[in-house]
Amino acid sequence: MNDEPEIRRGLVAPAVEAEHPGLWLAWTDVAAVPGPTPPELRERLRRMADRVHGAEALVMRQREVPHAYRVFFRHIGLDPDVVRTPVEALVLRRLTEGGLRPRGLVSDALTVAVLETGVGVWAFDGLVGVPRIEEADGTLVLADENGRLAVLFGEPERAVLSKATRRVALVAVVPPGVADLFVHEALWTAWDILR
Repeated sequence: MNDEPEIRRGLVAPAVEAEHPGLWLAWTDVAAVPGPTPPELRERLRRMADRVHGAEALVMRQREVPHAYRVFFRHIGLDPDVVRTPVEALVLRRLTEGGLRPRGLVSDALTVAVLETGVGVWAFDGLVGVPRIEEADGTLVLADENGRLAVLFGEPERAVLSKATRRVALVAVVPPGVADLFVHEALWTAWDILR
């Protein structure tokens, strides 16, 4: 069994790359079956939730990775105070729920990866070819060879995980200014939990 994921670079359509230099995708995949949250992951979520408080939410916005997402959101026309960045959405969830309630193995693996690194990671039921960011009808989307997977930073619309899933593709959308180290750590964290 391989002890590290093979992290690959996704594609960015040339027109998108010209308009948003520095935007990129990283991805890997892992043989995994969605299921309930195991006890050790439940405990990890509980410990993480104990470290996240209201004051932390305010300070977090100025940290390197969350700040890069906020800047990029504004650049593409999303107000990060309305459409939350991935890590801010999780912190808000923690504050409103009073903790981080388990939501299943894959969802919770993503939660840990995003909270630990600030990098947005999404999971899909496999991919056909290499994932890419492209523009469709004036909107930035994630796609593979079979077409649109999701609006950028939105929930998966296709290749959604199900009981039949046997291979999970983990995709990180990386705005300009986020160091590779954080991206690799995010994907490795989710991959390690799922394998």
